[in-house]
This record gives sequence, C-alpha cells and structure tokens, in this order.
Amino acid sequence: MKILIIEDEPELSNTIAESLAKEQYTIEQAYNYQDAMDKVWNYDYDCILLDIMLPGGSGLDVLQRLQKAAKSHNVIIISAKDSLDDKLNGLDLGADDYLTKPFHIAELNARIKAVLRRKQLGGKEIIQIGNTSLDIKERSVTVDDGLLVLNRKEFDILYYFMVNKNRLVTKTALAEHVWGDHIDQADSFDFVYYQIKNLRKKLQSTTAKIEIESIYGVGYKLIQP
Repeated sequence: MKILIIEDEPELSNTIAESLAKEQYTIEQAYNYQDAMDKVWNYDYDCILLDIMLPGGSGLDVLQRLQKAAKSHNVIIISAKDSLDDKLNGLDLGADDYLTKPFHIAELNARIKAVLRRKQLGGKEIIQIGNTSLDIKERSVTVDDGLLVLNRKEFDILYYFMVNKNRLVTKTALAEHVWGDHIDQADSFDFVYYQIKNLRKKLQSTTAKIEIESIYGVGYKLIQP
C-alpha cells in the first residue's frame, strides 16, 4: 500500500515516514504545494496525509483538486489549525479524517488503517478469493488454511492484484504502487517480472485457485481459472 505524506516540516515528515515504513507501507513525500500537486496529479495513492499550510499554497487547494478528479478519498488532514471551520472545510472537500498537531504516531497509524479498511475493504481485515486468504493486519497469506510464505514485495503485489481482481493491472501501475514513483528512474521493469515470476511459482506450488494471467504487452490480471 502506498502513502503520500504532504508535510513541509522535514523532521516531522521523516518521523512519520520512518514509522509507517515499519508497517510495510511504500512511502512518498512532498514538502511544498507544487510538489504535492505534481504527485497527486500524476500518481494514485492508497492514503494521503495532507498538511493545510504549505509553502507556495494551501493544502485545501490540493484537496479541492483531488475532489474534482474524484481522488479525494483516503485523505487524512494533519494540521496545527484546529478551528471547527478548518475541520469542516477539510471534511466538506472530501477528507476522511482530520488530525490536529501535535499527535502520537500510533494514533495516526490507527487512523490510516481505519481509513484503508473503510474505503477498500468495507472495514474488513481479510481479502478472500476462492481458497486464498490475505490478512492485511498480520501481513500473511493462507491457502486452504496452510501458510504461504511471501517476501514483502510479493505480499504487496498479491494484495494489489486481489483488490483489483479481474481487472487489467498495467506494469507501470503495479510498479508505481509497490515501488513508488521512483520507478521513473528505472531502466526497465525486469525487477517487476522477477517478483511476479516468483509469486506465480509459490502460488502454483499450492492448491491456490487463483492465478496471475499475463496480458501480452500490457500487464497482468488476477483470475480464478
């Protein structure tokens, strides 16, 4: 799962990033209005942490842009501004939550998980497709109640496929989601192929009734044969 932190205080942004990275999230950061606009316009995120007061502009303008593009879901405002009007404005523009600074990182983490559960899985912690279950909280996968051991990237890839079952997943979208927008600096998608190849082998070594189908020249699709 990919999270964007839009926060102009580098120390706070890095503290949040380090904590969330331990939760196995893919983290990206923006420190000003223009960087934030570039990222939210060009990439998709599972959750966005948004400060209102940014160098060069307002976080509420970023949120308004997201709302117009129907991408304002999964936004948590993190701000030192704690007036009722500020909170109502943020929520009216589509933010899911509003957390006033200073806050405990543990509370932020809990709110992120709550937002992700509400929006992606209707509050559930487990995705079930056929005889394969993926537990988001425990970061574990079972097939017919037997544990399937995956590395971090394999888990993230399978999660992305399972929430997009039967949908075409392009190689670029998959790479950006799992590895972040630094994928732009990569010369090829060979590392994506490698991880998917290993994930396929592991699924095929079990009785899993799901499979990752290649769509030649475009991407992949998770199906139930």
